[in-house]
Amino acid sequence: MRLGRRIYNEDGLTLLGEQVELTETLIGRLAAHGIDFLYIDDPRTNDIYFQDLLTDETRIRATMEIRNTFRKVMDDTVKRKAVSTYQLGKQFRNILTMIIDDLSDHKDAMIMLTNISVMDDYLYQHSLNVCIYTTMLAMSYGFSRDELMTIGLGSLLHDIGKTQLPTDVLKKKGKLTDSEYATIKRHAEYGFQLLKDEPNIPLLAAHCALQHHERIDGSGYPRNLKGMDIHEYARWIGIADSYDAMTTHRVYRNAMLPHQALEVLFTGSGTLYEKQKLELFRDKIAIYPIGVLVRLSSGESGIVVDLNSSAPMRPIIRILQDADDQELDAPYEVDLSKRLNLVITEVNDVKLSLLT
Repeated sequence: MRLGRRIYNEDGLTLLGEQVELTETLIGRLAAHGIDFLYIDDPRTNDIYFQDLLTDETRIRATMEIRNTFRKVMDDTVKRKAVSTYQLGKQFRNILTMIIDDLSDHKDAMIMLTNISVMDDYLYQHSLNVCIYTTMLAMSYGFSRDELMTIGLGSLLHDIGKTQLPTDVLKKKGKLTDSEYATIKRHAEYGFQLLKDEPNIPLLAAHCALQHHERIDGSGYPRNLKGMDIHEYARWIGIADSYDAMTTHRVYRNAMLPHQALEVLFTGSGTLYEKQKLELFRDKIAIYPIGVLVRLSSGESGIVVDLNSSAPMRPIIRILQDADDQELDAPYEVDLSKRLNLVITEVNDVKLSLLT
C-alpha cells in the first residue's frame, strides 16, 4: 500500500509525503507515535476530495506557536521561574486571526479534521483541534468577529494550565490514583491564574480555562457550577474538548471513531451538556468522515465519498464490495439521503447503535 495523504511532524511540516510505500516497519513506527488511521492510495477512490479547513501556513504557524509557548511555560515552571507571558496574548491573537479567516472560507462546511500529525505531546494538537471545533460552531451559531476572537482564544488556551502539572502524572499510561486525578483537575485553576492578568487576553478567555470542565448538573470541576452559572463559551468548549479527547489517541487508550464519541456525548444530554448545543454539534460534525470504510444494512460495503450537510448521518457511499465481500468490477455510489431503506451498520468493522 502507498500513502494517500501526507503526514506532518510536530512542526507542521511534511514527515511522510504522498505515495510513500507503507512497510510493516513504517506502519509500526507510526502506530507507536499514536497514528490511529491512514489515508491509502487506491485507484477506485483517487477522485475523492479532502477539504482542509486550515491552510498549510496557518496550521504550521499555529502548531509551532502552541508548542513553543507551552514548552516555555513548562520550562519556567520546572525552573521555578516566574512565568513570563507578556507576548502570549499578542502572538495568539495573530494566530486566531489567521484561523478565523481560514474557517470563514468554509463556514458552511461540515467539520472533519483530515490532518494527521506525529506530535510529541497530545496537548499541542488537542489545543488546536478544540479551537477549530469551537470556532466553527461559534460561527454557525452566529457569533460576531469579536466574540469569535474571545471564544477562540479561550478554546486555544483552555488547557494551558496543564503546563503546570507534573509530567509523570500528565502522561501516566495506567489508571490515575485519586490523588493524581485531584492533581490533574487543578489544571483548570492553573490556567485561569496564568491568563487572568495577561493584558492581551480577555478575562472571559481565562474563565474558559477555569470552567471548561464544569457540567450543567453540577458534577464538573473545579467549582461544581450548574446550568447558566457556567459561561456559554465554556459550555461550548466543554463539548468540543470532550469530543476531541475521545477521538484522539491517548497514552492510555486508542481513539474512538466519531460516531462512537457522539454516542457517549449524547448519553450526557440534559445532564452534562445542553441538548441544543449537542444537536448543533452533531449537525456540524462529519459523523462518517470522507474516506472511512462502512458497511450497509444490505450487507454491501464501501467508502464515504461525500457528505450531506442537511442529513449528516446519511452520507454518499461508493459501494466497493457486495454482500458476500466480493470486489465489484464496477463500483457505484449510493446517496443514503435518498435511499432511506439503507442504514450504516458498521464503521471499520465496529458495529453501530443508532444516534437519537
